[in-house]
Amino acid sequence: MPGKFQLPRQKSLIAPMIRNPFVHDLRLSTLDKIQIAVGSVTIAPIRFLFLLILLLLSWLIAIIATMGMDASKPMAGWRKFCKRILVIMGRTMYFFMGFHYIKIRGKPAPSSEAPLMTCAPHSTYFDIITVFVGEGLASGVSRKENSTIPLIGALTTSTQPVLVDREDPNSRRNTIEEIKKRAQSTGAWPQIIIFPEGTCTNRSCLINFKQGAFFPGMPVQPVALKYPNKLDTFTWTWQGPGGLKILWYTLCQFHNRLEVEFLPVYHPSEEEKKNARLYAANVRAKIAAVLNIPTTDHTFDDCMLMVAAGKSDMPMDAGLVEFQKLREKLGLKLEDMRQLLKQYSNIAEKEGGVIGIDDFAKHLSLPVTEPLKELFSMYDRDGSGRIDFREYVIGLSVVSQPANTEETLQMAFKMFDTEGNGKITEDSLAAILRSAFNMEKMDISDLFKAVDKDGNGFITYDEFEAFSKVHPEYAGLFKTYQDLKHEEELTRVEEEIENVEEDSPELEVLGSPVEGKKEA
Repeated sequence: MPGKFQLPRQKSLIAPMIRNPFVHDLRLSTLDKIQIAVGSVTIAPIRFLFLLILLLLSWLIAIIATMGMDASKPMAGWRKFCKRILVIMGRTMYFFMGFHYIKIRGKPAPSSEAPLMTCAPHSTYFDIITVFVGEGLASGVSRKENSTIPLIGALTTSTQPVLVDREDPNSRRNTIEEIKKRAQSTGAWPQIIIFPEGTCTNRSCLINFKQGAFFPGMPVQPVALKYPNKLDTFTWTWQGPGGLKILWYTLCQFHNRLEVEFLPVYHPSEEEKKNARLYAANVRAKIAAVLNIPTTDHTFDDCMLMVAAGKSDMPMDAGLVEFQKLREKLGLKLEDMRQLLKQYSNIAEKEGGVIGIDDFAKHLSLPVTEPLKELFSMYDRDGSGRIDFREYVIGLSVVSQPANTEETLQMAFKMFDTEGNGKITEDSLAAILRSAFNMEKMDISDLFKAVDKDGNGFITYDEFEAFSKVHPEYAGLFKTYQDLKHEEELTRVEEEIENVEEDSPELEVLGSPVEGKKEA
C-alpha cells in the first residue's frame, strides 16, 4: 500500500522483470526419467568409456606437443600439427556426448582479423566447443594454477592460454599487454576465446560483461551459443543440478542440439577504445539482439551474495540484487553488501527471505503505527507489502542515510530532550515514544539501555548520534514522524480557516476582513 510520502523512482534502480539467471530448475517428466534410466544402462556407460579413452589420448598428445616448448612463442611446425589432431579429438569427444552435428552460422574470422572471440551466454562447460570450431585450437584466459593440475594441466597448456597470476599485483596489466602482443602478431598466435560474463547463467539473459577482453581495444568476433533442446540437461549454474549429474543426463540423451553463431567482426570506435565499459556493453547488445534475450546488470558478485544468503538460512534468491548497478548508483562495495546482508538476515523471515511490516516493527522495537507504515512504504518500492534485500539496500541509501543528517539528529534529540539540558532521560524518552509510536514500557526500557552505552541513566547527544549511525532506520522514522506532524498541523490550520469562513459568510461577499468589520 503506497504511503503519503512517495519517493521518485529512478528508472535505473528498478529491478529487471526476469527470472533469476543463476538458477536452473530441471524438471524431469516421467518419460524423461524412463529415458535416463534406460540410457544409464545402455548408451551412457559406453559413451563415458569412449570419452575417457579419448581424454587420455588427448592428454598424451598434449604432453608430446608441449614437451620442451617455449611458452613465449606461438607453436609452429610439428607442434602445430599436434594441435590439429587435438581439434579432431575434441570434436570426436563431443560426438560421443551426443552432439552428432553442430550447426554453425556465420563464418569464423581468422585471428589476424579478430584476435579475440567473445562468447555468450556462458551456461555450461559444454560451451568449450568454441575452442574446436574456429580456425584452429583456440586459446583462452586461464589461472596460472590450472596449468599444474594433473591431466587437465597439459591440455590447458597445449592451447597456449593467457595465464593470469592472481598473486601478482600487476596481473591485470600484464594480461592486457599479453593480449595486445598476440593481437598484433598478424595471426601467428591462435585466437583467444573469452566468456566475458565470467560465470555460468541459465541463458535467460546476458549479465554484465567483464571489461578484460575489451581493454586492449582490439577487434573482437562476438559468438552466440544456443542449445535448442526440449530438455535442458546442459545448464550448470549456481543453483541446480551438479556438474556430474548434468554430464550423465546429457550422455543419456540420444541426440543433443547445439548451435554456434559467429557474428560479424566488431571493430571498436575511438570512443570504445578509450572506454572499455562502453565497448563491452555494445558487444553484449549485439549478441543479445541475435538471441532475442534481455541484458541485466547481474555479475559474479551477485553469485557471492546468493551463496552468503544461503549460508544465512535464507533462499539464495534473496542475495540477488544486480550488484553492478547498485555499486555504480549508490557507491556500495561488495563487503558493504555482505554486511548489509547480515543485518537483513537478522530482520527477515528465514523461509521467504523478505521483511514484512511486523518484522520491520520488531526490528525497531516499535508497534505498527502510521509513521512506521509510512517509512515501510518508502522502503517497499514495488508496493508488494514486503521488503526484499534489494529494496532494503536502496531504502537505507536513499531514505534512511540521507535523513541521518546532523540537522535531523539535532532536531530529534531536542524533541526527546524535554528539559533542554542536553540529556535524555528514560522518562522523557518514554513520554514521546508512547505518544508518537504507542510503544510499550518494556520496549522503551530496552531501547533506552541500547542507546545509553555507558549506563549512567541518561543519553547524551554523542550516544544518540552513534546509535543513529548504526541504526539509520530510526533517522528515517524521526523524519517521517516530523513530516506527518507537520502535515497534521497544516490540516488543522486549514480546517480552522474553513470553520471561520463558514461562520462568517459575509467575508466571502465583501472580499476582506477589514470590509467585513466596517459592514458590521
